[in-house]
Amino acid sequence: MKEKLFEYKTLIINRRYFISFVNAILFFSASVILNYYAGTYATENASNSVTDVILSNTRAYDLDGIFVWGSIVLFFAIVYVCLSKPGQIPFILKSLALFITTRSLFISLTHIGPFPSSVHLTSNLLNDLTFGGDLFFSGHTGMPFLLALIFWNEKWKRYMFLAFSLTFAVVVLLAHMHYTIDVLSAFFITFTIFHIADYAYKKDKKFYELK
Repeated sequence: MKEKLFEYKTLIINRRYFISFVNAILFFSASVILNYYAGTYATENASNSVTDVILSNTRAYDLDGIFVWGSIVLFFAIVYVCLSKPGQIPFILKSLALFITTRSLFISLTHIGPFPSSVHLTSNLLNDLTFGGDLFFSGHTGMPFLLALIFWNEKWKRYMFLAFSLTFAVVVLLAHMHYTIDVLSAFFITFTIFHIADYAYKKDKKFYELK
């Protein structure tokens, strides 16, 4: 406990870290606001639904509970990995902000309506964070995959976030909450986002030991 408090104190008084931390918070906050407006815009301008090779040939399963509780557990998992090693926070937040910003751009350009049999969420909180027209690409699939890439050299974290990513990929497809292309593309787009972040935020890596 004392070692952890000393680590926090050392980082806080480090001017470079503090500036990077504040910038990360601002970037992340801006990305969340951008995501809200992009999601609202995409939903208001959503067109008709389209056919899908998987969704059109399977019935919708009510996996609302897994989706909601899985999202909550994922949130606390992210908070835990950040607080356990505070030096990682700037890079993680900036990477997540880049992910959210990129996704906001994509959903602003693509206005396909949700699949007719899509399961409706019962959680008011998640309904406020998902809009119905913010489909391409799947954030629930991509975000944990991004974290798996960030923690690739820490096996238990890698496998944990990969498990989250694959579970959400299956859930959103079986619940008809995302089209197949939304899920599959998430892995490829997220892989690119990670490498952009890896290059753009090199200086932030000096404050953590992931490699």
